[in-house]
Amino acid sequence: MKNRETDILIIGAGPAGMVAAMTAIQSNPTKQVIVIKPYEKSQVPCGIPYVFGNTLGTVEKNAMPCGSGPIADKIQKIIDTVQSVDIENKTITALNHTIKFDKLIFATGSIPFVHKNFQDGLELENVFTIDKEYHKVEELKNYLEEREKVIVIGDGFIGVEMATELASVGKEVTLIGGRHILGFSFDEDMAIEAEEIMRDLGVKLALGEHAKHIIRKDKMATGIELCDGTFFETDVIILATGYQPNTALAKDAGLKLTGYDGIWVDEFMRTRNKDIFAVGDCSGRRDFITRDSSKVMLASTSAAEARVAGGSLYKIKHLKGFDGTIAIFSTMIGNRAFASAGVTEKRATDENIDYVSGFAQGMNRHPATIPDASKQSVKLIAMRESGRIIGGQVIGDKEAGEIINIIGLAIESKLTIHSLISLQVATQPLLTAAPTTYPIVLAAQNILKITH
Repeated sequence: MKNRETDILIIGAGPAGMVAAMTAIQSNPTKQVIVIKPYEKSQVPCGIPYVFGNTLGTVEKNAMPCGSGPIADKIQKIIDTVQSVDIENKTITALNHTIKFDKLIFATGSIPFVHKNFQDGLELENVFTIDKEYHKVEELKNYLEEREKVIVIGDGFIGVEMATELASVGKEVTLIGGRHILGFSFDEDMAIEAEEIMRDLGVKLALGEHAKHIIRKDKMATGIELCDGTFFETDVIILATGYQPNTALAKDAGLKLTGYDGIWVDEFMRTRNKDIFAVGDCSGRRDFITRDSSKVMLASTSAAEARVAGGSLYKIKHLKGFDGTIAIFSTMIGNRAFASAGVTEKRATDENIDYVSGFAQGMNRHPATIPDASKQSVKLIAMRESGRIIGGQVIGDKEAGEIINIIGLAIESKLTIHSLISLQVATQPLLTAAPTTYPIVLAAQNILKITH
């Protein structure tokens, strides 16, 4: 057993852990930082679906670097598994190390969530979750090589991306989900377009009837039965049913947990113990709009939290901390980009928000005769009285990912439709929509027509 001491200790080396480590060093250049993680190699979480198709093709191409350069080189890394945290004595115990710390950051991430209906299926040889560990992704990749029929349960981003990537290499894929895919992030009118593309890519969609249970024979799953009695035969079942905070260590240490079992933190990512922080998927998140507990898990959100924590370890330098997740997503389905931020119309209705929406559709180049021009759609959602932007959805080419970032900034900065109507943007025929028909501005104008 090796005994160590450090100023700042970080448990976990995912996006949140590494950003927290680098920010901590930048903010406290005289302090020692140690990151402890269970495995040498790890995966870029958002890139995992793409190792199963032609986009990346191998697990190694999705390996997540631990950073390089003068700042990253100052981070000491230990490969070991933490078994317990002693808050009172400021010590962690791992398999081969004990480490005393002054400040501790939990960045333990998340683990797959499996509904109780399917938990007994995890003992079967051909039932998998989408784990983030390098060796488990590699295990699933190898297992799928000789299998043809695949069922993906889950209609969120990971499930949709897994299904389309597997279909791209000739697998016979059925995706089982709710009424519409990506229903948490897109309204029905936007989701339908994504579903049409998936069907064109060869993915069979079984929507509207939830999976009831796994049908098995001996130690193998043979198929899935839906609640209406429909049966789908399969060689492999992939449970893309979401993730839950990995907080067993924190709970055993006595830290307070909050909604969805995340670690309770304040806006500076501090737990009730001001020397202990939590960032990333393991932290308890709040929704930016409603302030309710949120189960949204995104690397971009994790990185934002990590920067706040890393800069607040010893002194609070800025009053603005982390105000909550705006749930900003983007993905590619076929050659079309789908992106969203904030609340959907459905969620606004469910939350009893008095809202109004505006929609604009046009071309992403000008003139429309530019060779790679394609259709672009933008929806904005705003508070009816104040005009404050609270949500947006985009469908288009790859630039949709940056358009949604503009909308995300508008939400986070509490801008109104009046701010967007006078939005000044750089437009260029080969790169953007026309300045006269810029989609965010048109969508804002269409809201103004409704409210006046």
